[in-house]
Amino acid sequence: MLAAAAASLPSLSWAAGKKLPLALQLYSVRGDCAKDFDAALAQVAKMGFDGVEFAGYHTYGGKAAELRKRLEDLNLKAAATHIGTGSFRGDALKKTIEFHQAIGCKFLIVPGDGDFTNPEKCKALAETFNQTAQTLKPLGMYCGYHNHTQEFKKNGDKTFWEQFADATSKDVVLQQDCGWTKAAGLDPVDLMKRYPGRMKSTHYKPTVIAADKGTKKAFLGEDSVDWAAVLKACIEVGGTEWITLEQESYPDGKSPMEASAVSMAALKKLVG
Repeated sequence: MLAAAAASLPSLSWAAGKKLPLALQLYSVRGDCAKDFDAALAQVAKMGFDGVEFAGYHTYGGKAAELRKRLEDLNLKAAATHIGTGSFRGDALKKTIEFHQAIGCKFLIVPGDGDFTNPEKCKALAETFNQTAQTLKPLGMYCGYHNHTQEFKKNGDKTFWEQFADATSKDVVLQQDCGWTKAAGLDPVDLMKRYPGRMKSTHYKPTVIAADKGTKKAFLGEDSVDWAAVLKACIEVGGTEWITLEQESYPDGKSPMEASAVSMAALKKLVG
């Protein structure tokens, strides 16, 4: 299966010199992380990932120095983190900055907020991100938002995603989850071209759309997304600094770790 997924993707040799580092969103293997976080990190490192994107800190909550040492021991970097918008408000922001500076994490991404698709609250939410980005910029850090499908619902003549992008500065990262974009019936490449330079962290989620059910699988390279085109856009217009695999489906009875390994093998071939 590893070979099958990898063989279906071209190796983009033209990308030599612009090879992007690869991370795993740890939500992909959340059960393993909850059981034994240290062991899970070691398994992820063994797969060849350059970094991890956090979805909680488990035994390292409030222990930034210890977490950084663990990452360094495994030769992993903190590619990004998924945290709540509350981490940006009031006194919480100072603590948020201190912890993530200590672990070397510069991308602070919100994976969902109900206010995003609330017509009465979405403008205030965008302003929260603008203010946070202004505070983070001198520190070389960024805040951002991660899409699912609901962000592409219309609010008047624009989608909520368009409204948020228009209302926020270029320093606010639009962390496109290309799998969810495809599931919403949109083209991930087109979305990247519309907001150049703002997708500094991009999610590669293997996704099978309804029309492909039964003929494709949710392994990267066997799914419904044209990942070669996405990678080209990441390099040419997205401003992408990290490619982050997120494996939320586990075909063929594979465990989360096994499924992530299948997609990682294909991803490594894709980036050359």
